[in-house]
Amino acid sequence: MTSVQTTPTKAPSSSDSKAANGGERTQPAQEAEPQDKSFRERLRLLYHGHSRAAHRFRYGILAFDLITVAFIIFTSFRPNAPWIEVLDVCFGVVILIEFLARLWVSPHPGREFAHFSTWADIIAILSFLAPIVGEGLGFLRILRTLRLLHTYQLMATLRVDFPFFRRNEETIVAVVNLIVFMFITTGLVYETQHYQNPAISNYVDALYFTVATLTTTGFGDITLHGSFGRLVAVGIMIFGVTLFLRLLQTLLRPQKVRYPCPGCGLQRHEVDAVHCKACGETLNIPDEGRF
Repeated sequence: MTSVQTTPTKAPSSSDSKAANGGERTQPAQEAEPQDKSFRERLRLLYHGHSRAAHRFRYGILAFDLITVAFIIFTSFRPNAPWIEVLDVCFGVVILIEFLARLWVSPHPGREFAHFSTWADIIAILSFLAPIVGEGLGFLRILRTLRLLHTYQLMATLRVDFPFFRRNEETIVAVVNLIVFMFITTGLVYETQHYQNPAISNYVDALYFTVATLTTTGFGDITLHGSFGRLVAVGIMIFGVTLFLRLLQTLLRPQKVRYPCPGCGLQRHEVDAVHCKACGETLNIPDEGRF
């Protein structure tokens, strides 16, 4: 006689019963983060992590950059005063602390000095910490806005948080590139001309000249003095028109979205594409229910 062996049956779990009954699928539990992280590790996660706190931290840095630029523009209309010098030093200290923190958490601090934005930060720090210079070369602070937008972390954050940015990424980047170029060249024109050129007495005069030159309008009521001024005008016309044409290109060509094809890796597709036009792979492009 053969004996029949019985195997113990496993009691169904609550998640199994839900799946069998057509209930909602349970989401995988998130791993608990260790609580004994060092301050340097926590700071590194704020700069390079993907948590909500990291997103808010990087948005905060971007907002601070914009406030700094607004302060520079505002003070260009006012004579130098003690309260402006105090705010200059305060901005410089905050920028210096953030700059040192970024170097501290960087895996390769020495490589940071190979980036132009790092030297722009150093120039901005020196200008803010030297009140005798006034607003100085602080307009170069806006270069950090361009660097922040082009970092992978902030680009990925904007794609996740804002569907509008995801649908119009190339156009928005082209607009920001043009605006940043305008502010940088406007600051350069103002800093190099307002002491010797009576036609440029504040930031708006410099912005007016920059826009008139960039669009090749050239009214002629404001001109830059000296050979360096003429070279600046040439640079505005060459690089400014290039960025302006790039913006027009993104506005006029058919709208596409970025979504890597799992088959061939093609990045850009029509917004309503179902299959990749290169390899025929089926695509699952998120569309927020628009189609």
